[in-house]
Amino acid sequence: MARRYDSSTTTFSPEGRLHQVEYAIEAINNAGTCVGILAKDGVVMASEKKVTSSLLAPAKSSEKTYKLCQHAACNVAGLTADANILIDQARLRAGRYAYQYCEAIPVEQLVEHVCNYKQAYTQYGGLRPFGVAFLFAGYDTHYGFQLYQSDPSGNYSGWKATVIGANNQAGKSFLKNEYGAKKEDEDEKMKGCEE
Repeated sequence: MARRYDSSTTTFSPEGRLHQVEYAIEAINNAGTCVGILAKDGVVMASEKKVTSSLLAPAKSSEKTYKLCQHAACNVAGLTADANILIDQARLRAGRYAYQYCEAIPVEQLVEHVCNYKQAYTQYGGLRPFGVAFLFAGYDTHYGFQLYQSDPSGNYSGWKATVIGANNQAGKSFLKNEYGAKKEDEDEKMKGCEE
């Protein structure tokens, strides 16, 4: 039955699902893991480097971490070719904004532009969703350091700590427990210092 609904990105199944978006999410779940953690004085991002064959020459640069502009970078999980298209869009938007307004683009506005582009590919016929998820990290003067996650449907959200790629659910559970525990320990130390 699903076969009738998985060939088009604009046709919903009776359950209200877009199968093409789910296939893109599966591509991301088979990719290397990427972790992002927001701190008071920065953002830490790390990516797993998957070795597909010992015969391949090692890459000279990271295949998962990209600089978008002076104040923003991203990590990628999923199809690298799809990511390159979206990274070019982000760099183009950041450059045009800097040229037009003579200041750096706000991080969330850059993320929103990329996600709007991704969402358009789920809306029109003849296109397939991008099989890539991003962790965006950046800094702007209004909101300081920021960490965002986006998915193939074009949704994005801000995070304190998150994981994309393989084993993302286990990673998010771990971060949820550890990130919260560290914060409680710091709060207890601060209370002890005040007394």
